[in-house]
Amino acid sequence: MDVEIVDVGPRDGLQNASPTLDPETRAEFGRRVLAASVPRVELTSFVRADRVPQMYAPEEVIAALPARERSRCCGLVLNERGFDRLVESGLPGVRFTFAASDAFNQRNAGASSDDGLAAARRVIARAKEAGIATGVILSTSFGCPFSGEVSPEQVLALAESLDAVGADEIVFADTIGVAVPRQVREILRGAAGLKARLGAHFHNTRNTGYACAFAAVEEGAAILDASLAGLGGCPFAPAATGNIATEDLVFMLEREGVHTGVDLDALLEASEWLAGLGFRIEGQLAKAGRFPMPQGVVA
Repeated sequence: MDVEIVDVGPRDGLQNASPTLDPETRAEFGRRVLAASVPRVELTSFVRADRVPQMYAPEEVIAALPARERSRCCGLVLNERGFDRLVESGLPGVRFTFAASDAFNQRNAGASSDDGLAAARRVIARAKEAGIATGVILSTSFGCPFSGEVSPEQVLALAESLDAVGADEIVFADTIGVAVPRQVREILRGAAGLKARLGAHFHNTRNTGYACAFAAVEEGAAILDASLAGLGGCPFAPAATGNIATEDLVFMLEREGVHTGVDLDALLEASEWLAGLGFRIEGQLAKAGRFPMPQGVVA
């Protein structure tokens, strides 16, 4: 069994972080994750700098990477203006995001969920014409900070609409870290008949992220998002803390016999680099170390 890991650290990991990193350092973040053989990196987002200042000048981040590294990168957009910028930047992959709950979508994008779906359809059509790989992230798939529970039926109806217009992948996102494995199984089983590749994105806010990720793998998810060192959080979601840590996720999956293709030692080195920039490392593997331990190392 194989799972494609998408490291969202340079985008989701930094969008609510302090200090704000300059474009060259954000590009170096992406470069170090790519050097660890992570299959894909969500490098940046094309959003208004006055609303998410940590993501300013995404074009400069992209330009700082050579074309061969950009080929494994994608960018996040919330509307067609963002998509226009992504096309001009030359990134080969786009991820459009909108929320399954109206309340969150209004806070995050100033539009209803129906508006978000309509915009997603337009971006999918335009991306197909441009030859750009297109994924859609359905945020608040497992719960909303403003309206509470989100019904699986509502999430699956949106996923079916996206599948019908040819989304290459659909990622169910636990934006505020409230999901439990039961919900993950219910949604992924309900979406199993869709043509799009299915994925999941978990935050570890309430310490359920890794259990949910494993449940997603058991239900056939082809894509899992994670963030180096467990960085992350949403500026529009109260108390939304970090993502599951890429290095911890890879350790768990590889020990279970799930192939990721990721160089775990290189990933841990990248995590140390982040620590050197002053970021708090939330992942546990960086603290506890590899297993089995190298010869000569005694706990």
